[in-house]
Amino acid sequence: MKFFIDTANLREIEEAHDLGVLDGVTTNPSLMAKEGIKGKSAILAHYKAICDITDGDVSAEVISTDLEGMIREGEELVKIDPKIVVKIPMIKEGVKAISYFTKKGIRTNCTLVFSGGQALLAAKAGATYVSPFIGRLDDISFDGMDLIHQIRTVYDNYGYETQILAASIRHTIHIMKCAEVGADVITSPLSSIMGLLNHPLTTSGLEKFISDAQKLNL
Repeated sequence: MKFFIDTANLREIEEAHDLGVLDGVTTNPSLMAKEGIKGKSAILAHYKAICDITDGDVSAEVISTDLEGMIREGEELVKIDPKIVVKIPMIKEGVKAISYFTKKGIRTNCTLVFSGGQALLAAKAGATYVSPFIGRLDDISFDGMDLIHQIRTVYDNYGYETQILAASIRHTIHIMKCAEVGADVITSPLSSIMGLLNHPLTTSGLEKFISDAQKLNL
C-alpha cells in the first residue's frame, strides 16, 4: 500500500520523505489556504515546490466545476511537472473531464467520492485514482471502511485498474483497516502516519535496553 501525505506544508512533506515512506502528495484549496498560499502564480509555484521534494505523484485540484474550465485548469497544471495528477470532483462534468483527460493520456484523481456507484463511474471514465472520503462518512454515522471494501470488490470483479486512494484519514486505525481491506493508497496527515510508530511496549522495552546497557558501562 502506498503512503501519500495530505498537506500543502513543505516541512511536513520533507519530514515524510526523510522517513523513507512517502509515495506521493495530495492537496486541495483548503490546505493551500491553511498555508497562506494565495494567488494563481503562488499556487502553481507551490505545486512545483512540492514536486521537487517527492518522487511520487502529486494531486493538484481544479477549482472550476464546468467542463471547459476543468480542462483548461488541468492542462495548465500538468505543465508544472510530470508528477502532477489532475484532481477532479465527482460531478457529471467531472466525469466528462476525466474521460477527456484519459483519452489525452493525462492522469486523474477523482475526489469527493462517497458511494460505490460514484467510484464505478470514475473507473469507467478511466480515472487513475479514486478518492473515497472515509472520515467524512464516519462523521455522519456511516462506516467509511465499508465503502473501501465495496469498491475493492467491484474493481476486482471487473479488473478496473483505477487505484483506490483512501482519503479523509483521521487516525492510525483507519490506515491499518485500509491495508486490511486492500486500499491501494492512503493519504493522511503526517500525524497519522507517524502514529504507526507508537506502541507502549516498544517505548518501555527500549527504556529497559538503554538502562541495562548503562549498567554495562558501554
